[in-house]
Amino acid sequence: MFAGTMGPLIGLLLLCLALTLTTDTFLTMRNILNVLDQITVLGIMAIGMTLVILIGGIDLSVGSVLALAAMVMGFVAHPDYLNLGLAAGVVAALVVAGLCGLVSGLLVTVTRLPPFIATLAMMSVARGLANMITDGSQIVGFPDWFTSLSIIRHFGFLSVTVGVMMVLAIVFAIFLNYRATGRSLYAIGGSAEVARLSGIPVKSLTNWVYTICGVLAGLAGIVLAARLDSVQPSSGLGYELDTIAAVVIGGASLSGGVGSIGGTAVGVLIIGVLRNGLNLLGVSPFIQQVVIGVVIALAVASDTWRRRAR
Repeated sequence: MFAGTMGPLIGLLLLCLALTLTTDTFLTMRNILNVLDQITVLGIMAIGMTLVILIGGIDLSVGSVLALAAMVMGFVAHPDYLNLGLAAGVVAALVVAGLCGLVSGLLVTVTRLPPFIATLAMMSVARGLANMITDGSQIVGFPDWFTSLSIIRHFGFLSVTVGVMMVLAIVFAIFLNYRATGRSLYAIGGSAEVARLSGIPVKSLTNWVYTICGVLAGLAGIVLAARLDSVQPSSGLGYELDTIAAVVIGGASLSGGVGSIGGTAVGVLIIGVLRNGLNLLGVSPFIQQVVIGVVIALAVASDTWRRRAR
């Protein structure tokens, strides 16, 4: 489950040590819980992206799908619009997000578009649809029980949204390591043609992977709505880059066939801890972007060096 994560894990520990020595508030229970809350949306999206990258694909649409799913939920559930209830809104959001992922998968498997182009197109379409739902306006105000899912800490430390992220990580880690279908994803990433000749339904699994990635992006949009008590069509801008970065920092290879949920969890934590630490140090948001960009470049470069060494 944590194969190939020794380097990222050491990096995470060194980062935590450095921040502990340079700040008074980093290594406190309150701050650690804040970091967990802050990485929930990214963590859920990164699980789906891990599956996509494992098969040698990429999904640039997850940020836009997040926004579209959140807007659909708000439009269906909010009293100012359809007022069908939050349960109906959540179901509608997940269905729409799944359909977006399925369309991306079909563009890759049926029309044979490169994943970059297929998901780039979906990114534009989903963002446009998210703006069309309310003509670019945000929707504010959801039931208290919904927003409390990300606020109330059960057992003193665990909110429902963080718990959902952890459960999903465990389920997908078990799936990838102990189910034949999960191992097939590694085979597809290694060589799709060899996997096909071995009897693996490459096209079907590819469609399912993109669909699951879309559903998880939609779920991340619901979690974000619970945290903010609002939804807006501009949500998720740039999230696709953070999501891909987390997976790659965690040891996954952009060429496919290498990666793990454990590694992705470490990558998500590195991004979350880095942002939190830079905020505690009072570093400008613009400099933060530079730092995170350098970290991403180093992660991709290390992936290239590993493949050349092999």
